[in-house]
Amino acid sequence: MNLTMISKSLLIALPMLALGACSSNSETDAESTETTKAATEVAAEATADSTVQTDVVEAVELTEEELLVQEYTYAILETTINFAFDKSLIEPQYTKILDAHAKYLMDNQDKTLTIEGHADERGTPEYNIALGERRAQSVATYLENVGVSSSQLELVSYGEEKPVNFGHDAAAHAENRRAELTY
Repeated sequence: MNLTMISKSLLIALPMLALGACSSNSETDAESTETTKAATEVAAEATADSTVQTDVVEAVELTEEELLVQEYTYAILETTINFAFDKSLIEPQYTKILDAHAKYLMDNQDKTLTIEGHADERGTPEYNIALGERRAQSVATYLENVGVSSSQLELVSYGEEKPVNFGHDAAAHAENRRAELTY
């Protein structure tokens, strides 16, 4: 009976202790509020001291010459000139790329450029070698006309032997009709 009495007392005492521990008085609340406010103010001051004021960077307008340099810098990264079916005529969209390569070659007389002519799989191997040669020659003629020395240019025709796209549809054929510029 003694054990049951202790158990009952504990069952009543434990909830009372829990309620007593959770309750607060006005003094405790005031102290904790002041402590919280002080900590918040210290943190705000520390944050204000550690932040850095930066100025806004204004956009700089490039001159016309700087715009041309930027434009040709991107153009020289292009190394493929595509052609229409059974043609070796350079389309106007590729002149900017060729002009950039020409400027680079004229500024660097010690550099040489290999122009590789390619064709799609249609046509006989002999015809495609000749077509690749005409495409490479077309690019070389353009570069020579704008001032590049012919001694800086080498021509190679691969015909259909080195396709960039191994597909057999119109898109693959269009990718394979090209001249590649390699330094």
